[in-house]
Amino acid sequence: IMIETGNKIDTNFNLKVVQNGEEKDMNFSDLLDRKTIVSVYMKNNTSSCDRQTLSLAESADWFDKHGVNLIAISKDGCRSHKNYAEKQGINYTLASDPDYLFAKATNSIVEKKMYGKTFTGPSRSAFVIDKDGTILATVEKIDTKAHAEELKALIESL
Repeated sequence: IMIETGNKIDTNFNLKVVQNGEEKDMNFSDLLDRKTIVSVYMKNNTSSCDRQTLSLAESADWFDKHGVNLIAISKDGCRSHKNYAEKQGINYTLASDPDYLFAKATNSIVEKKMYGKTFTGPSRSAFVIDKDGTILATVEKIDTKAHAEELKALIESL
């Protein structure tokens, strides 16, 4: 069962991130310097994931004005993230999580099926996390076409 609202996650793990075009190795807790949305997607340059990350990019200023950091996380490496951010005009943090550390922290690894094969991986979900690691809200199934809208509504309801 995915972590519930009100519970705290362990934020003491490191991720490689791309911030403002720079690659950094950061402790996850250091990314939580204010309320933070973590949006989990599968892969750069795939249509539904592109819609998801672009909808956030188009609304990045709104989230910033409302005191919220944006992080999109996938298993792609930082080189891929860097190129992706440039190509898509993404101006928020992209995190690389090939070991699913964030998904383990939020208990959001799920069974998936693709091409007749069953495997496990992070669920396409989003989390609003407070500075201390408390889960303030979750979106368990992302609407890739209206991702920013669903998250704005969530932020306004907090």
